[in-house]
Amino acid sequence: MKVDRGLLEKINFDKGNGLVPVVVQDVETRDVLMVAYANREAVEKTVETGYAHYFSRSRNELWMKGKTSGYIQKVKKILIDCDEDTLLYLVEQTGVACHTGNWSCFYRTLAEGDGNEIL
Repeated sequence: MKVDRGLLEKINFDKGNGLVPVVVQDVETRDVLMVAYANREAVEKTVETGYAHYFSRSRNELWMKGKTSGYIQKVKKILIDCDEDTLLYLVEQTGVACHTGNWSCFYRTLAEGDGNEIL
């Protein structure tokens, strides 16, 4: 994976926990699949291998998406936001992204407008 080392060094990891949020989007459908967190090691491992790695806040450990389930994420592009404190992974998703068995972690509707709202 070709990487801009200058931008890689500018990632603003949270000072308290050393993590950065990662929004994960399917490269073909543009569906938002999930949101996870990564520390510096997870980002570097993702760049090195081309497969999504994250940091589990609950298990306090690095993990590769799909290592046990087989539902891997091949990272096609990594984007960084303007504040350099959030990443967007565009991925080629194998299988489902959500641990519930759904394609995306965003499968439930909390609220929906009737079309008359000004957004």
